[in-house]
Amino acid sequence: MTAQELLEFLKAKEIEMVDFRIVDIPGRQHHITVPAVEMDEDKLINGIAFDGSSIQGFRNIEESDMVMRPVLESAYVDPFMAHPTLSLVCDVYEPDGTRYDRDPRAVAERAEKLLSQSGVATDAFFGPELEFFILDHVSYDTGHKGAFYSVDSEEAMWNTGRNGTPNLGYKVRNKSGYFPVPPTDSQQDIRTEIVKELMNAGIRVERHHHEVATAGQAEINFRFDTLTKTADTVMLYKYIVRNVARKFEKVATFMPKPIFGDNGSGMHVHQSLFKDGVPLFFDEGKYGNMSDTALHYIGGILAHAPALLAFSNPSTNSYKRLVPGFEAPVNLVFSKGNRSAAVRVPVAAVTPKTARIEFRTPDATANPYLAFAAMLLAGLDGIRRKIDPTELGYGPVDKNIYELSADEKAKIRSVPESFTESLQALAEDHEFLLEGGVFSKDFIHNWMDLKHKSEIQAMNIRPHPYEFELYFDL
Repeated sequence: MTAQELLEFLKAKEIEMVDFRIVDIPGRQHHITVPAVEMDEDKLINGIAFDGSSIQGFRNIEESDMVMRPVLESAYVDPFMAHPTLSLVCDVYEPDGTRYDRDPRAVAERAEKLLSQSGVATDAFFGPELEFFILDHVSYDTGHKGAFYSVDSEEAMWNTGRNGTPNLGYKVRNKSGYFPVPPTDSQQDIRTEIVKELMNAGIRVERHHHEVATAGQAEINFRFDTLTKTADTVMLYKYIVRNVARKFEKVATFMPKPIFGDNGSGMHVHQSLFKDGVPLFFDEGKYGNMSDTALHYIGGILAHAPALLAFSNPSTNSYKRLVPGFEAPVNLVFSKGNRSAAVRVPVAAVTPKTARIEFRTPDATANPYLAFAAMLLAGLDGIRRKIDPTELGYGPVDKNIYELSADEKAKIRSVPESFTESLQALAEDHEFLLEGGVFSKDFIHNWMDLKHKSEIQAMNIRPHPYEFELYFDL
């Protein structure tokens, strides 16, 4: 749409409000709403002002004036508002009209620009698979005198003995939630409602199903697209999931590990490169039908994985899921069709155009603009340097890694055990992210400082409830 066409659309659809939305550095959305009668071409072209000092990771108070400019093609009629509202994804600008360096969307666009200038490929396609929980209840509190959290779900295994309200059975056993039919799958209609809203928003949905864990774990897959567009879709996807859940008087969370003792939620990211419409990851007859370009891309992902996780798994909770010996893909190897490897090469029903690699370690606490950009840069570095993952000891491993002998497991490297270790790896290995100015040293240092102070340090200074069980009587 042009600005004039969008104004005409507002009138034709009797839109009352226009929502301007940006994404902060950690990955949360923020919005400012303007009455539609106040909209004009100037606001649609030049944007509106906002206070950047109130956005986490952006600006100090003495330099807080910033501008958000809408991306007109992102226009979306929001079905969750009581009054007809059109929402617009926005880019962040300086007051002088230059693009703001720390805008996550700008990072993603710079990564795509670098790709087009590299001569390697013209398009990078990303297809994330987001897992999440739909719960009936969540409560938590932290304070000087105590801390707790509690989650609940009517289908959770721990509710088999619940009294006081009708208990209709058919609970999902731990690690047994991978697509049973209703009534065990109690959330079919909720997921279908989410799918309908995603489709109404222009998102191509491929399928949905219950996931492995008890307590309402779900997965809804949408079709891949180019890097920035896919990141835009992830943000809209999470918005729709959360609001449909609330419509059903439930609550959705993308936390990697909200429940102890069962599977966590990941964000498996499928990736491929094309050059002028020609797929670059397929070479029939080679391992997994993977081309040398694909193998070098894998080499870059695995070689830089410890640092990469600072963006793809950027929360202390991420590492509650990434524990060796459990379900998460912590093993830094690649393999065809093997879900115990960090990088899987899908081999079922694959054609040259669908040939891809799947990085299984990430989770949805990631800011998708930053995580996808970092993955692309790691892969491109692998291609540029011709990193052979086999020569570096990253496989392939075509065995169930969880069942290997101790000697065999000792040869396989794992992802960092904590967010602190990932950030330390980023501090030591980030030159590949600076290529083409996609990330800047300022951005990386700001990211590490933000995460250390607001998350890691904040967690480290607080007593944990389980510490009372461990140490109270010593």
